[in-house]
Amino acid sequence: MGLTKSLLQIIEESKKEFEKVEAGSFYPVEVYDGDAGLPPFDAHLKYRGNRLVKGDNLRYMKTLLDDGYGGRFKLIYIDPPFFSQNNYRANTKMKVGEEDIMIHSTAYEDHRSSDIEDYLEMLTTRLLFMRELLSEEGSVWIHLDWHVVHYVKVIMDEIFGMDNFVNEIIWKYKSGGTSKHHFSRKHDTLLFYRKGKKHDFHVPKEKSYNRGYKPYRFKGVKEYKDELGWYTMVNMKDVWEIDMVGRTSAERTGYATQKPEALLERILECCTKPGDLCGDFFSGAGTLAAAAQKKELNWICCDMGQMAIGTSEKRIVKNKGSFLLEYQEGIDVPDFKLEYEVSLEDVAVSDMKKLSIRLLSYDIDPESLPLDDKNREKVRQVLKNNSLDFIDQWSLDLSHNGKLQNAEKVFIREGKTIETEYTGFVEDIQNVGSIGLRAVDIFGNQIRKAINI
Repeated sequence: MGLTKSLLQIIEESKKEFEKVEAGSFYPVEVYDGDAGLPPFDAHLKYRGNRLVKGDNLRYMKTLLDDGYGGRFKLIYIDPPFFSQNNYRANTKMKVGEEDIMIHSTAYEDHRSSDIEDYLEMLTTRLLFMRELLSEEGSVWIHLDWHVVHYVKVIMDEIFGMDNFVNEIIWKYKSGGTSKHHFSRKHDTLLFYRKGKKHDFHVPKEKSYNRGYKPYRFKGVKEYKDELGWYTMVNMKDVWEIDMVGRTSAERTGYATQKPEALLERILECCTKPGDLCGDFFSGAGTLAAAAQKKELNWICCDMGQMAIGTSEKRIVKNKGSFLLEYQEGIDVPDFKLEYEVSLEDVAVSDMKKLSIRLLSYDIDPESLPLDDKNREKVRQVLKNNSLDFIDQWSLDLSHNGKLQNAEKVFIREGKTIETEYTGFVEDIQNVGSIGLRAVDIFGNQIRKAINI
């Protein structure tokens, strides 16, 4: 049977899977209870309702429905795997002596071992859950490329209805490779559907240059002039030329397939207003969260990759974001060793004490990391030079309650350097109890320590 003939069967199987999961007979919701002293959540800065979730997105969307989030999302954007069957890397620049080196680690595998029917069934089941989460005025955007977008368009017509198709947006860019065997592939496709008969949509304007850049002088048509020439303002077209994230861009994380914030900002501007809830259940490098934060939107993002979560966490913290970091299936803490020292000193003419916490070393096992032999050897070189170079961020909870790690003091890597010592003052040491220390390395692994004072 050809794939086109299989689409109906794929949709029917996905609907059965959706009904089974939605009914709770599959993937039962489990509550992580903090065994072994590890808290299920991390609260960053002042939590205001935003959530970054590590876990299976199907299971998490089921949890959201159980928690009353059905019909509450104004917008859902997803940038799922494209079925390219490639491996994608994250790149981190590090220093060994005076030499700069780049460590390439595997960020995720794009369905390398699966067939296209399995891929489409996976995606269809999740789209059915997204439909339930969307409000009647809400919209969904799915970001794909030439590999499967034509099949997914047929599936979206079935799930959301042909009449609810709004636009096919072409994102045009200059980056990417070339080939002698086909035209250079320089665009992605975004399918834009609404949930109900009406949807929130604010049409943005863009410049449309006159022929020859000369004035038309049509009656009733307002014209403008810039350094190129004369133009009018028209409703935005469905081909968007937005640059990819450049190598020197301030928003570059090093995570594979990272999308530009300008692209997500445009989508959010079209379909949301401040205070709305938006979501991304294949969140990758956290671009939707970063863009939503700028627009004063509430957001929920989910990914199952620890490197994706580590990258997103650092990015949002760096931009002063407030969120709750949640682990659907508990916290996977590797057997890596983070050494540190703590000191308390009396302060002259005061009842306060000076508290210092300094990171000393970080011991990781190169064999357990998602690396090839060449990059594993680079890790060994960095370990010999300065093992703390692997720490991407760390935080302190100065009043740790043993359940929630509230990141009161956060330190993040800027370029190739990170601050490794904290100094502060405490007034009543008996009330401090324990201090929660948490560190995340460049591979997304995290280490937790409870420091008893």
